[in-house]
Amino acid sequence: MALKVGDRAPDFSLTTKTADGLHKRKLSDNFGKKNTLLLFVPMAFTGVCTKELCEVSAGLNQYAGLNAEVWAISGDNPFAQEAWAQKENIKVPLLSDYDHKVAAAYGCAYDSFLPAKNLDMGGVPKRSAFVIDKQGIVRYAEIKENPGDLPNFEAIKSCLAQLK
Repeated sequence: MALKVGDRAPDFSLTTKTADGLHKRKLSDNFGKKNTLLLFVPMAFTGVCTKELCEVSAGLNQYAGLNAEVWAISGDNPFAQEAWAQKENIKVPLLSDYDHKVAAAYGCAYDSFLPAKNLDMGGVPKRSAFVIDKQGIVRYAEIKENPGDLPNFEAIKSCLAQLK
């Protein structure tokens, strides 16, 4: 079942790969300190996902000014995510939900995702956005059925502005 505004956000610890190695990021580490924008994206190296994360990367200072940290989550392994980030100059931290457990916990995983003929991949995250406040409560939730549709970033920024 998809998370709704007012729900407690499921905590998680996911791996990210940076130039200095593999690291864990835990959602609850932000609690009491800053708000978190979680962006679930279907797959690395795809056109819409690249466009979304490049645009968000270019505006990271706006999110920081709204006391928010932005994380992107996909089912890709952390090494593929790092290669994608380097190729496209993505600055948003990319977290690997390789087993799709976090997407399932947030209710934003496809049962069956058919991006190309004969490629059936269940568990792929739907393009989604969740704003989690400093207390761990969902304050904004948007899950897109069509992977080509982007979240409403103006509504997200408006939500974050109210939470500062």
